[in-house]
Amino acid sequence: MTSCPYIIAFNQMLSVQVEVFGLFQFIIKAGKKKMNITSIDYLLLFQFLLLSIKLPFPTMVDAIVTDLLTQLGSIAAQQAQQEIKLIAGVDKEVQMLKDGLRIVQAMLNNAEERQASDVAVKLWFDQLKDVYYMMDDVLDTWNTARIKSQIQKEEEEKNDKSRAVKKVGSFLPSLSFCFRRVKSLALRHEIGHKIKTLNETLDKIVKDRVTYGFDLTKQHDVIEHIKTTSFVDVSNIIGRENYRGDLLSNLLGKGSQEDRKPQVISLVGMGGIGKSTLAQLAYNDPEVQAHFQVRMWVCVSEPFDQCKIARAICQELDSESPHNITELQSLLHKICDLIRGKKFLLVLDDVWTEDSTMWEPFKFALEYGAKGSKILVTTRKYRVAERMGSVHIINLGVLSDEDCWLMISKIVFFDNDQHKDLEDLGKQLANKCKGLPLAAKTLGGLMRNKRSRDQWKNMLDSSLWELEDFEKGLLAPLLLSYYELPLALKRCFSYCAVFPKDYLFSKDQLVLLWMAQGYIESKVKTEMEIIAGEYFENLAIRSFFQDFEKDESDDKITRCKMHDIVHDFAQSMITNEFVAIDGDMELEIDYKSVHHLRLKFSKEMLFPVSVYHAENIRTLFLLSDEIDYNFNMLISNLFQNFRCLRTLILDCPIKKIPDVVENLIHLRFLLLSTKVEIEELPETICNLCNLQTLCIDNCYCLKKLPQGMSKLINLRHLIFDTYAMTQFPRRIGRLISLRTLSHFIISGKDDKEGCKLGELKILNQLQGTLRIQWLGNVVDVCEAKNAQLKKKTHLRGLYLGFEGEDENDRRINNNVLVLNDLEPHPDLEYLEIYDYQGTTIYPNWMISLMKLKTLCFFACPKLKGLPPLGKLPFLESLSIIDVDSLEKVGVEFLGLESIYKKDNIFPQLKSLKFSFLKEWKEWVGIGGMRNEEINGVTIMPCLQDLTISRCPKLKVLPYFLRTTPLKKLVIFQCPILGERCQKEIGEDWSKISHIPNIKIDWKYMQTDDGECDA
Repeated sequence: MTSCPYIIAFNQMLSVQVEVFGLFQFIIKAGKKKMNITSIDYLLLFQFLLLSIKLPFPTMVDAIVTDLLTQLGSIAAQQAQQEIKLIAGVDKEVQMLKDGLRIVQAMLNNAEERQASDVAVKLWFDQLKDVYYMMDDVLDTWNTARIKSQIQKEEEEKNDKSRAVKKVGSFLPSLSFCFRRVKSLALRHEIGHKIKTLNETLDKIVKDRVTYGFDLTKQHDVIEHIKTTSFVDVSNIIGRENYRGDLLSNLLGKGSQEDRKPQVISLVGMGGIGKSTLAQLAYNDPEVQAHFQVRMWVCVSEPFDQCKIARAICQELDSESPHNITELQSLLHKICDLIRGKKFLLVLDDVWTEDSTMWEPFKFALEYGAKGSKILVTTRKYRVAERMGSVHIINLGVLSDEDCWLMISKIVFFDNDQHKDLEDLGKQLANKCKGLPLAAKTLGGLMRNKRSRDQWKNMLDSSLWELEDFEKGLLAPLLLSYYELPLALKRCFSYCAVFPKDYLFSKDQLVLLWMAQGYIESKVKTEMEIIAGEYFENLAIRSFFQDFEKDESDDKITRCKMHDIVHDFAQSMITNEFVAIDGDMELEIDYKSVHHLRLKFSKEMLFPVSVYHAENIRTLFLLSDEIDYNFNMLISNLFQNFRCLRTLILDCPIKKIPDVVENLIHLRFLLLSTKVEIEELPETICNLCNLQTLCIDNCYCLKKLPQGMSKLINLRHLIFDTYAMTQFPRRIGRLISLRTLSHFIISGKDDKEGCKLGELKILNQLQGTLRIQWLGNVVDVCEAKNAQLKKKTHLRGLYLGFEGEDENDRRINNNVLVLNDLEPHPDLEYLEIYDYQGTTIYPNWMISLMKLKTLCFFACPKLKGLPPLGKLPFLESLSIIDVDSLEKVGVEFLGLESIYKKDNIFPQLKSLKFSFLKEWKEWVGIGGMRNEEINGVTIMPCLQDLTISRCPKLKVLPYFLRTTPLKKLVIFQCPILGERCQKEIGEDWSKISHIPNIKIDWKYMQTDDGECDA
């Protein structure tokens, strides 16, 4: 009888009831402690548990629920049923919310231009923005919960092996499974209510849309990608020739021989007139560079912070000058020491203060410089130039209308097609620039893609020209250019205002910050980073950025600045959304509307507690030079309150990141600066499943990363620079979203929790430069092949460090085998090999790197010969450093197959360096022959720079150096070679006499004009 299936099922049902009621009591106790759950919620949770269990008699579920509903009463039952419908329909509501978000974005884009001139529209626009942020937060909370639930499920399935060994006939889910489902139900309940509230608010706002007459069908221009290399900063070359000549004459003039004080020269003019541009032209002029021993450029701005300016001068003079000096007097003494007896040029850009007492301490300190030193000041105020004691003041006038048109036309018609049919309208637009170069550049960028008369006529007739401007002639061009941008680019531009004036933007970092804020519109099969890079180029082409620094290898922009007037304009676009607090100032701010906060404080300041009300902020810059013991509590409180953060930048000397960092579930970008002094990150940071970028900038204390890093499934950029780290978490290979991995550290053979080389196998989306360290720890050489570096097609740089925990024959042999199997993709451009223990470097793949530009062998103590590198067609820089066993560099290095065959050896090599080669004795060309071009063989035809340092046994230079176009030769601590290269009397002098710049042991043997300068 006991085997009857009905009896078994009945017994199971009784067992289930006991289990369910036990779980229900557990949830009630947990809920009272941790969750805000009502009695109706308890009922819903209980019903959910019953529905989650596969009972043999399903009708019994309904009976139990119905009985409970009856006990709670009819009103509660109706409420519960409504709640059930709300929860059950959350997925549909979430999708509707996504659609609503797109509608809100369209309304924001259409309303922005009108809100500038209509107060009522502005109030409605601000409400719409608030709703947009709330909708975005709700959707992100929902998506985050789904991601975390999936991660937790995978972890449980992986770790809880006991599930596979259950009792026969058991059909109960695990406790963790039930609790996870309960948490999911609670979240659905919370999200359901939030969406309901948002929908009610949104309905009202959408109704108001009709009142204001916004058309959601209006199409905005799509900005196409433009190559930035095709435009020129024409403001450098138009309408400023006379001013430039006057300025150079004053800077290079000798002045009074009796006057030991540095002369002050001032450039005065209104904002956007081109003062800083003219100063930069002079600062970078070759004659000026040769005339002054040291040059310094310091952005002053407002307020005139004496310590900040003094510290900046010290940094310009000595990049390793300490950052932590806070006393003005100490900084001034440092300046005196650094400039003593040197002829200097100091540029003080954008000075505002008329208080001469602020300037006096600097005047006395700078008198320690040599005669002929100059100080160049740029300012908008003539009185500032007078108060600073200027001996010459240059007043910059506006450009002529003709020059403005010339500037605009050069930007617009970059293809040299002048389009005469647009010239009449173009000249009218140029007249509206009021002679300001910045206005002309901005207008030129705006009109760059427009080729029809209607487009130009519409721009000319815009009502924005009639608005009152904050800087005469500039507001209208900026507004016109801004309003033409799609919403995504508007947000990217205005976000730049959260950085201080004169900030040097890194293009790559700016791209990651825009991604973190969700500003980048997704496209199928196109990386976010690529789209964001195109956004940057489009803003640059419209003159929203300036002072570009470019990568010499590909001419792409790497860094830039923003004109202070453009910065003011960007701030005006996010007036209520951004706040900067410096010190213990208490500002009357509506923190509910603040989304970006820059908070700078000292240990003496009274922390503004009102900041805690800024619960909606998405960006937090936390800045400080010093902290006190309350700081950890302060950060914990901030993390408890600021749960909407997308970007967190910590630039303060903290020693620990609190565990509550896991509360920042929306966080995408986390930057720890050089001031951070932590040794390890908390394990809870691995719960930030939305994190895209983790950047640890020169944090030399950091020893290890958390073990749970594999849970950061959305991490795209893991960037750190620390020499203290020797341990890397295992399972890092699961982070298949990684695009940047700055370092990969291989753990020792006894470290079971560490990372092995094979983890790199499927990380084929890696870009940029990868540094693989501690390759000497590799025990199984098969892992080198498993790393599959050849499949990482986007890698451009590779650093292979063969450090190891022990020194033995196994490591030497493994080094050779590992290097042979670490074959990179042939598109690699940079390669460095460090601490390699083999006697030869001859992997077949090295001479196949046809795009390699830079190669370095560093600290390879047992290496006796160099690989045949002469055939690498694009190699531009080669360094051989600290290779103790190398005795000869000969024909094998050149890679010649035959001396009787025409060949071009090292065809693109520009820089060659040998250093710390203590056994190096011979360097010969083609068998030591004197005629290096015999049979058409040419060696190093592009060589510009040669350095030979600390090579005490090197005897002679090769003959082929006579035919190289060398511009600079440095020989340092090479006694034999130095003697042979003495001017006119040395045996090797004939090989190097054509080189204009020769320096031997710090003495110049020959200058550019051929005169001895020893």
